[in-house]
Amino acid sequence: MLTNAPRGTKDILPAQIAGWRYVENKIRTLCRNYGYEEIRTPVFEHTELFQRGIGEGTDVVDKEMYTFTDRGGRSITLRPENTASVVRAYLQNKLYADGGLVKLFYTGSMFRYDRPQAGRLREFHQFGVEALGEQNPALDAEIILLAWDLLKSLGLENLRLKINTVGCAKCRPVYRQKLQHYFSDNFDDLCEDCKHRLNKNPMRILDCKVDGDKEFIEDAPKIETCLCDECREHFARVQKLLKAAGVEFELDARLVRGLDYYTKTAFEIQYAELGAQSALAGGGRYDGLVEEIGGAPTPGIGFAVGIERILIALEKQNLLPAAENKFDAFIVTAGSDAEITGFDLLTKLRRENISATMDFAKRSVKAQMKQAAKSGARFALILGEEELASASVTVKNLETSAQEKIPLEKVAQIFA
Repeated sequence: MLTNAPRGTKDILPAQIAGWRYVENKIRTLCRNYGYEEIRTPVFEHTELFQRGIGEGTDVVDKEMYTFTDRGGRSITLRPENTASVVRAYLQNKLYADGGLVKLFYTGSMFRYDRPQAGRLREFHQFGVEALGEQNPALDAEIILLAWDLLKSLGLENLRLKINTVGCAKCRPVYRQKLQHYFSDNFDDLCEDCKHRLNKNPMRILDCKVDGDKEFIEDAPKIETCLCDECREHFARVQKLLKAAGVEFELDARLVRGLDYYTKTAFEIQYAELGAQSALAGGGRYDGLVEEIGGAPTPGIGFAVGIERILIALEKQNLLPAAENKFDAFIVTAGSDAEITGFDLLTKLRRENISATMDFAKRSVKAQMKQAAKSGARFALILGEEELASASVTVKNLETSAQEKIPLEKVAQIFA
């Protein structure tokens, strides 16, 4: 039906906006404190950007992207994530020109074709940060802390921070070979997806939702046995910095994240009550992504947070903010002349940055008062024949029912 939104999408209604604004305001305050600047990228990109950036053989590229051919014959994809887009913008706009570290954040819609479920829609919203140009492990720790501080500043409890290292271009091929050899011996026990992953991306088998509880997955080789000295020292330093910041974390050798561009540090912040979609935030280092997309070798690290999942977690913990009063004032008028005076008052109040509305259906005064109470306004400003004659307005406090008559020119003062 034309009156139904497409499956996997959802309207965000006025009654729900308070929660979204609450989270978004926290995001902007925290990013300002951490020195991250906002960037906004197009909602669609050339398909090749995601094929090269995310990686062929990943679930995102192989199964989940919304891809179409435009009228010019170009293959276009709605962005399934935003890191590749931010890196493309970083290169195209030469944000690296001044040298040094570039710290960016974004919010916006992402799109993945998947079975819709709680916290995982086909159009979903993410907040993320990206830091480009520095490989110091202290930046890894800062990124993790930013994600942690955001969730804790919202009051969320029962969170688990898990970290791992996924190696680099020097040591990961050795680990890949070990996994391929190990899982080849268990090939018949793998799910169909993991059978395909064996040659393309064997690390993804480690966090498979189907095979994850099987004993042979638990006994798979650990990457720590294959790490080069640089990756081992980098990961050890990240752990020391997190401990110095007083953040508790767990080492999880099966945490590999789902995208090919990750190197070295990978992390997730999980909230178990979300069930299968327990990750509230996740990210890691991607030192090869800029070069893969066409730039000079440039280290980078970032994370993304699902805003819908945050809101679900806030609701579960009774942390969603109460809806604010919609209006400061509701103007009630009796008669045509009062309507003109009321409209003039309405305009003046709005220009004084006072939120106000009035009745446009020419209802009775009694019906307008009911509408005023229902609107959530703080005050009803009543204009009738008596008020017009004395150039005044009756002000009724809709919370206490107290009322008084004041001159029209002094109305704005009650909102000071």
